[in-house]
Amino acid sequence: MPHTGIPSHVRGATSQPLLRETIGAALARASTEWGAREALVVQHQDVRLTFTELDRQATRYALGLLALGLEPGDRVGVWAPNCWEWVIAQFATARAGLIQVNINPAYRLHELEFVLKKVGCKALVTAARFKSSDYLEMLLQLAPELAASTPGELHADRTPQLRAVIRLGQEKSPGMINFEEVPALGTAAERAQLDELASVLRPDDPINIQFTSGTTGFPKGATLSHLNILNNGYFVGELMRITERDRICIPVPFYHCFGMVLGNLNCIAHGAAMVIPNDGFDAGLTLRAVAAEQCTALYGVPTMFIAELEHPDFGSVDLSSLRTGVMAGAPCPIAIMKRVIRDMNMTGVTIAYGMTETSPVSFQSGTDDPIERRVSTVGRVHPHVEVKIIGVDGQVVARGEPGELCTRGYGVMRGYWDEPGRTREAIDADGWMHSGDLATIDADGYGNIVGRVKDMVIRGGENIYPREVEEFLYAHPLIQDVSIFGVPDPKFGEELCAWITLKPGSRCGEEEIREYCRERIAHYKVPRYVRFVDEFPMTVTGKIQKFVMRERMIGELGLSPDQTA
Repeated sequence: MPHTGIPSHVRGATSQPLLRETIGAALARASTEWGAREALVVQHQDVRLTFTELDRQATRYALGLLALGLEPGDRVGVWAPNCWEWVIAQFATARAGLIQVNINPAYRLHELEFVLKKVGCKALVTAARFKSSDYLEMLLQLAPELAASTPGELHADRTPQLRAVIRLGQEKSPGMINFEEVPALGTAAERAQLDELASVLRPDDPINIQFTSGTTGFPKGATLSHLNILNNGYFVGELMRITERDRICIPVPFYHCFGMVLGNLNCIAHGAAMVIPNDGFDAGLTLRAVAAEQCTALYGVPTMFIAELEHPDFGSVDLSSLRTGVMAGAPCPIAIMKRVIRDMNMTGVTIAYGMTETSPVSFQSGTDDPIERRVSTVGRVHPHVEVKIIGVDGQVVARGEPGELCTRGYGVMRGYWDEPGRTREAIDADGWMHSGDLATIDADGYGNIVGRVKDMVIRGGENIYPREVEEFLYAHPLIQDVSIFGVPDPKFGEELCAWITLKPGSRCGEEEIREYCRERIAHYKVPRYVRFVDEFPMTVTGKIQKFVMRERMIGELGLSPDQTA
């Protein structure tokens, strides 16, 4: 679009007030308003809870956690895939004023030790195992003292603050407490303590720590409050027009904001049902859950929607109950968005953009936005949120010009846990969270993410935004998914590389891809290197790890990482 003189600085509506309550109070209110309605359906565990039952379970577990000697402000790690226990832990910790620490289910021993020590977890709720990870074996390697300890009284050299390990499942493990045994620990003393906490806890209290998966260095623990995440879930639902009649299918992981905020807290704030199809993502089970539970909304990152659209059972599953949903977590290909609207009945689907440090959503499209806006932008700024786009000089750029997206408002985290220096690097003195994302805002206030500041490729002085080339290649009839990134080049500084997955049964050559590009886009945007792969390296939340691809290509091509023109 043509550049204008209007500054890229927007503020969201403030007509709807922020929710000034704790998550525990929000759940109690949900129980009062929608008590008999289904709140939680976990298909793979055959669990169904109404709002009244969910509220009661959260209270009972909160009592048990207090009985273990945990006090408000103590950190409780949750290391498990999606399950009913995860949801109970989320609301029980909030009710007791404990800070839940989300631990990536894919973490291994080294990462687990780092997280537990970094935030000083006093308790850990853990699954026994998930996929190829044996959690209990890793825990015994980390804390061999567990085997001989009294449950709740662990003293381990490598995790000195960890006292209690609460394990899921029916089997017994030495030194550990079974999750289902926790409620029985609570007494009248804890009940009095919990009643007192209800009047003491404040919306601004920290309640959640989520570790961001940095590409370099150790992960950082974004510290979020009740106010941060409860309101973000609420306003996401408002833009989706969620009510107590909705049922949201949540195949995205709870340990990430997408699952626990856009999913669980959205549902609690609106009386909608949380439908969990499986412990980890499975396209077929997700489709069947939508049909069986008559879900009206479906969540996913683009790769999940691609897997569902390409699933062999797709054409035989009834998705007529769907009307809305959220596609987020990674750039959403326009071609995929159009197929979701057309083929999955999700005419009211929305795109959301954000980051963990902003609770997470700052931009979202509305269900009534024109389809072209919904497939080509990330919508407009969220209520009570302020966004600006700045250039390299720190000044706000004009509408339509790319620059770094910065966010300010209620959603900005309290900081990185025990990292004042890194917090100051991310949040400036005026309260702006610097995202590291390159974005534009058009004359009507719609945002578009054009790449990462670090992902932008500079080839022979030309700035190339990988997202633009990816969107172009998605239109190729044989391409299922594509990722574009830069690799070092002695002549041009950088050259483009394309990693491509083809649609099942398709065949294509590298030169065919380049020829397709040469006829349609500028010569400097044509990938010099093309590789066909079965899958991309990804985080658990579906974010493509371009730095891993870059490292592999540098090694394969024998390039020097610091080559320059």
